[in-house]
Amino acid sequence: MAEGKPIVAIVGRQNVGKSTLLNRMVGRRLAIVEDSPGTTRDRVIASVSWHDAELTVVDTGGLEFDARSAVAHGVQEQIEAAITVADVIIFLADVKSGVIAADVEMADRLRRVEKPVLLVVNKVDNEKLEAGVVEFYQLGLGEPVAISAYHGRGTAELLDRIVALVPAPALTAAEPELMKIAIAGRTNVGKSMLLNALVGEKRAIVDDAPGTTRDATDTTVDFDGQSVLLIDTAGIRKRGRIERGVEQYSVLRALRAIDRADVVLLVLDAMEIVTAQDTHIAGFIQQAAKGVVAVVNKWDLVDNKDLGEWDRYLRSQFKFMAYAPLIYISAKYGEGVDRVIPEARQVYEQRGKRPATAEVNNVVQQAVAAHILPRKGHKRLKIFYATQAEVNPPTFIFFVNDAKLVHFSYHRYLESRLRQAFGFTGTPLRLIFRTRGEEP
Repeated sequence: MAEGKPIVAIVGRQNVGKSTLLNRMVGRRLAIVEDSPGTTRDRVIASVSWHDAELTVVDTGGLEFDARSAVAHGVQEQIEAAITVADVIIFLADVKSGVIAADVEMADRLRRVEKPVLLVVNKVDNEKLEAGVVEFYQLGLGEPVAISAYHGRGTAELLDRIVALVPAPALTAAEPELMKIAIAGRTNVGKSMLLNALVGEKRAIVDDAPGTTRDATDTTVDFDGQSVLLIDTAGIRKRGRIERGVEQYSVLRALRAIDRADVVLLVLDAMEIVTAQDTHIAGFIQQAAKGVVAVVNKWDLVDNKDLGEWDRYLRSQFKFMAYAPLIYISAKYGEGVDRVIPEARQVYEQRGKRPATAEVNNVVQQAVAAHILPRKGHKRLKIFYATQAEVNPPTFIFFVNDAKLVHFSYHRYLESRLRQAFGFTGTPLRLIFRTRGEEP
């Protein structure tokens, strides 16, 4: 039974359109797309929603069978790692180049995988090109699915096929009914040491060597009479520096652990702030709509402890996550560690907050009156009413005259007004705009 969201891996040789397909599935430009082969050098991981299903999709680097370079060798290993963890595998080929030796070799590998494999033939931009799809039956992977990722042709049907193959959602009993906290961050920031400090005994191996923790480790502890599940994830390395074998597997395990959590402790290194990888991990936490507490570790090594200056710097680096509380600690000496769980608990409680619909609409109407509504041509946005539909994460549905009129800046404005009125510290908000009369 899969933990968290099912994982879908897109594999295939170079320049068949893996990044373009991921962008199409996500609904926005996420991966780098160029015509030159080998542009995607590392996995790109994103959350994809389709109807009622939530998926984690992994775009692997281009496959080079005859590769001699270290980069190409690493790409092959990433594909093997993705296959190991994936629940469904998309083998992407190119109708314009037809079946070549690399496709045959990859198909031989995939036929030995005891997991669902979808053979998808890309760049079928029109009916004339559909005739070339027949050639791919020789790969022995069943009926090919014809798509054009660039034009969106056949991609909705592909997503339907994927959803039909992914494992059923885990039973409620599979996860204990308690607050689940994931400890996440890049390697060697002190995650395992923080776990040991929180638990009060040495549960995880602590070593100065980066990447000591190879997999997610669950520990159930009691804090002031409340049971808490702590998930110590494997460190997430910088792209291009993921080592062989199980190290690559642990990256996806770490992301899956974040999916399972209610609140994530994003551990940062006070001696190396802020790296691109820190913001990458923070972005995944936000995309997964998890509560977050930013924990700055190794505070004992810092000379300038001006909290105001540090707060301003961190807020400037994580503008998209300004709602996250900041805590400064030394896991090694236990300084500030006593604040971590209470802060996470407050975030967890904020995620369960549900103000009355009348209160929500009062705040929204005040926001509408205080700010010019966006318009397009002669058509201006109208907000009829709003309601909170879900908690954990807090999700609001706005019924409007035309959802296409909602600009990103106005979306952000409404979110800011909701936070001013109700708090929601430490948690992202989901705002869904629905044209009145439209089917959910």
